[in-house]
Amino acid sequence: MQPDIPLPGATLPPPSAPPTRRLSRRQKAAIVVRLLRAEGVTISLADLPDDLQVGLTEAMSAMRYIDRKTLQTVVTEFVSELDCIGLAFPRDVTGALHVLDGTLSDSAAAHLRNQAGIGTARDPWDRIADLDAARLLPILQEESTEIGAVMLSKLKVSKSAELLGMLPGERARRITYAVSQTGAIAPATVQRIGEALVAQLDAQAPTAFASGPVERVGAILNSSAAATRDRVLEGLQAEDQDFADEVRKAIFTFVNIPDRIDPRDVPKITRDVDAAVLTCALAAALPKPEEAKAAEFILANMSQRMATQLRDEVEGLGKVKEKDGESAMGGVIAAIRDLEEKGEIRLIVEEAENAGD
Repeated sequence: MQPDIPLPGATLPPPSAPPTRRLSRRQKAAIVVRLLRAEGVTISLADLPDDLQVGLTEAMSAMRYIDRKTLQTVVTEFVSELDCIGLAFPRDVTGALHVLDGTLSDSAAAHLRNQAGIGTARDPWDRIADLDAARLLPILQEESTEIGAVMLSKLKVSKSAELLGMLPGERARRITYAVSQTGAIAPATVQRIGEALVAQLDAQAPTAFASGPVERVGAILNSSAAATRDRVLEGLQAEDQDFADEVRKAIFTFVNIPDRIDPRDVPKITRDVDAAVLTCALAAALPKPEEAKAAEFILANMSQRMATQLRDEVEGLGKVKEKDGESAMGGVIAAIRDLEEKGEIRLIVEEAENAGD
């Protein structure tokens, strides 16, 4: 028997896909995605691993036609599987980290990433930008000026300015100049620098205290009576002179006001301090040589009318008790610290004469 031979000009039927039972899961997925796109449904496959995206695209490109019955069978199977799914979980650590983003500690997330041999899930510079200035300062102090310049260029202007203000003058000048040399750095290089800095920060062991020992001792002594503070500093000087010197720099008391406060910030401070507390503090400070300099600094940088009024009130108040005077001066310092924390004023950083790298 001779096989059927199509007549000239006859139209051949389109080739059909293999029966549904022979379709792979990848081919079935390609059919579902193609159907959704044909219906105008916007879907994103970007969250799938690259190998699945590539495989799905290749499967779609290899298919030509399917009959209506096959389409209906695939869609019915797809809908049935969706109905049976109660909850879907990520297929790997990367997906799990994405789901748990913001709920894990940095150290735990870093451990999981390192264990799985994967990089950071977030842009490293986004993570760096979330850190406070105290955490970032050691990078500017210890890394090369070029690395410091890249970091300052990637941070918000306000945070970069805050960090520069915390650096010794010469170091700040060198890093600022290095910023002018960053124009030709390739984006990939900047990305690698960010990843290296994040890895370095993640590798740091967690500490039990939010601040360093110098800051903690300085804060304690700030709230101590002057006599106690002097005795402790003398003892520290005998035990560890370098540590004592650092603590002295961290201490901010009434006598430090002229050296640490911008004269333009004095009106903000006097507005924030209760009038009775300010009057008592000035009355206690003016008779003492060291504190008198700070009191005169405050009076000299406010309006002449207010200064005159305060001097009259101080004179009318007369001599104040030592304890009351120290408490009032402590109130002024507390107000200054509060304004600093709010970002309304900035304390001037004391520098050593030979400050540098």
